[in-house]
Amino acid sequence: MNLFRRRRPGRHAEDGDIFTETAATDGDDDEEALEEYVGGLSGDEAPEREGGPYDVSEVPDGDDLERLDLGSLKIPRVDGVEIRMQATPEGDASDVVLVSGDSALQVGAFAAPRTDGIWQEIRDELKTSIVAEGGTVEEGRGRFGVELRARVRTPNGPKDLRFVGVDGPRWFVRGLYQGRAATDAAAGTALDECLDGLVVERDKDARPVREPLPLRLPQQLAEQLAAQQAEPQAGDEGRDHTADDGRGSVRRR
Repeated sequence: MNLFRRRRPGRHAEDGDIFTETAATDGDDDEEALEEYVGGLSGDEAPEREGGPYDVSEVPDGDDLERLDLGSLKIPRVDGVEIRMQATPEGDASDVVLVSGDSALQVGAFAAPRTDGIWQEIRDELKTSIVAEGGTVEEGRGRFGVELRARVRTPNGPKDLRFVGVDGPRWFVRGLYQGRAATDAAAGTALDECLDGLVVERDKDARPVREPLPLRLPQQLAEQLAAQQAEPQAGDEGRDHTADDGRGSVRRR
């Protein structure tokens, strides 16, 4: 079951899909994106939130966390947590997954309105989609507020998932817990620390609501992958290339 299939950008889902992949827009999308852009440049204060993830302008004084800079996402380095990424053919980062023991957390950041959060809307769509495909889902409260705890049907049998969402100023962060942390919050403590220390830096570009914010690979990882692909080994064609700088690993699709 693919709960985060890509769809055409726009405020409301038309087919049960949740997030977008490309920046292609129609006239309505362009108009809405422009309104969000202009609103984001105003002097109005965004609603206050307790704890992270943080906007780049909200990082608390004295914060000294070391973070992996992926462009729109700055992911804190936490002991025992591995940061895994995939690279697009263009060399950008995608599918960021944090792994701690037998638990994992997939994180992503998306464009959103400045004042109106979208987590409520996304939760409603997720619940409808999960139930329609034979799964079960319930709302609960966790470290990051209202979350969804679901059991979905897969070809390999039932799978437990836990969805969290955080509405920020002109961005939305979605987290998907898998493995033991999906049902046991204590198993995801280290992953929670990463999400709580996450910093989002949205650019000033006008973007349709729910468009993924762009990610980029750290220079060292990008250079490693480029060197590997430039000098393929015999029989290496078609294989994935993996680079690791000791802080994060990335695999070329």
